[in-house]
Amino acid sequence: MPTETRIVSPGPRDMTVRTEDGKILPIPPGWDLLPPGDAGLTRRVKASGPTWTVEVVRGRKRFSRGVWAPADQIARCRRAIERTRATPEHHRRLEADRARRARAQDDYVVEFTRHVLAFLDFHADHAALAQDLAERVAAHATPVGSGTVARTERIPVAERAEAAVIAWLRHQTTAYDHMQIPRVKGMRREVRRKLAQRSREILQRYRRGEPTSPDCPLAAALATPPAKPRERLP
Repeated sequence: MPTETRIVSPGPRDMTVRTEDGKILPIPPGWDLLPPGDAGLTRRVKASGPTWTVEVVRGRKRFSRGVWAPADQIARCRRAIERTRATPEHHRRLEADRARRARAQDDYVVEFTRHVLAFLDFHADHAALAQDLAERVAAHATPVGSGTVARTERIPVAERAEAAVIAWLRHQTTAYDHMQIPRVKGMRREVRRKLAQRSREILQRYRRGEPTSPDCPLAAALATPPAKPRERLP
């Protein structure tokens, strides 16, 4: 029986995997596939003996397709973690973790909204409109798991706020969602660049304190009730 822990990809046939150096290996007898989804159980199984972690690459991201391991190893770990999760101490720890994450999320929403307002920098005559816009952008962009730029940690919060505003304006004040953009390399990026420029021109009017125009797309968007946040805003 294999003793190593390795990263593999799906093989060309059922019950096979492909190693990183291209070899095709059969799944050892007595092994089962632990599906992804239970991070605690997966960590325990990986720490308890030999495993083959199945991953697929999509662009720059890796996605787990589960972990192959001896069936008795998976069963033993599952029983152990179920016993742990049944204890009062575990439930108290879960509640404490949930409360901590909720506080961190609330703090982040406040911080993010503040950075959005700083980026908007609207004239005092449009302070109420700026607050409304900032709250809508934050409500859409900050939910955990939303997949928006607001959830990335690769760039500073101020840059996330700016990108989130431009994305919100692109989807709410332009016809971007209904455009038929040719599948030409760089075309979508160019369309976004042009729409972003229009959005920045709209923001400049409010920064200068110009009166709200009846045909202003931003004013029209804010005149409608906030939409339910989508799961992802690219």
